[in-house]
Amino acid sequence: MVRLEVEQARPQPSPRRSAPRRPEQPTGSGSGFAFTPDGYVLTNSHVVSGARRITLTTLDGRKRPAELVGDDPDTDLAVVRVHDLDLPALAFADSSALEVGQIAVAVGNPYGFDCTVTAGVVSALGRSLRSRTGRLIDDVIQTDAALNPGNSGGPLCDSEGQVVGVNTAMILPAQGICFAIAANTASFVVSVLIHEGRIRRAYLGVAGQTVPLHRRVVRFHDLAIESAIFVASLEPDSPAARAGLREGDLIVGFDGRPTGGIDELHKLLTEDCAGRSIPMAVLRGSERLTLSAAPAVRAPR
Repeated sequence: MVRLEVEQARPQPSPRRSAPRRPEQPTGSGSGFAFTPDGYVLTNSHVVSGARRITLTTLDGRKRPAELVGDDPDTDLAVVRVHDLDLPALAFADSSALEVGQIAVAVGNPYGFDCTVTAGVVSALGRSLRSRTGRLIDDVIQTDAALNPGNSGGPLCDSEGQVVGVNTAMILPAQGICFAIAANTASFVVSVLIHEGRIRRAYLGVAGQTVPLHRRVVRFHDLAIESAIFVASLEPDSPAARAGLREGDLIVGFDGRPTGGIDELHKLLTEDCAGRSIPMAVLRGSERLTLSAAPAVRAPR
């Protein structure tokens, strides 16, 4: 666990009025954790996005400058790296194996209180949360482990100490309603950010969540998966809407591959598939349909 102090680029003063120069001070802070032994640290995009300078502080008070490696505002995840510093790395768990009621432990630095630990349970799975870019982050974990400003980017762990999510948001007027990006989403995103710095995406314009399929449905349609993507809503005039997809449909295949969850669909929606006509296997009522969609290019942010 580390604390990240962030200095944002200050706006330029008006040419008519010159403000007195003040010493540089951190303008924001958050949490993070190492996920590799060579200094790669995961945090939230909203913690470090647009940072002019990032300072990492360990639990024993050591400070080091950190560099931004990659940023993905669409999932509110970012990777920074610190050199010449040994940090214990946390392992990602399989977040698809989570169950409601399971113990959840959040670690972070709320309001500057370093390494604060709060405990609760997994309240719900498969939530959707809107990111700062306007895109819905799907398959979000809801927990009642207390989060406060400064917890952002810290790990949400299971009872064995493995990371099941990355703490990202809370609802300020409410109590016990907090959210974390699922570990399966995070593990995919960080691997791309380390190599490319950002994720180039195509998009369909679907907001959905992973849902289980009844065994009778699986047998009737001879499916290789036991879950599907429930289409909760569609963006107007999006590739999915033009393909004839409807709210309430269940997506079970994309480009000839079984697709049982939102994370799998996100992995397949790469820049390479943009503009191609791609078949989607869809369950609508008792019917199994094949729709052709041409994902569009997601403009860089």
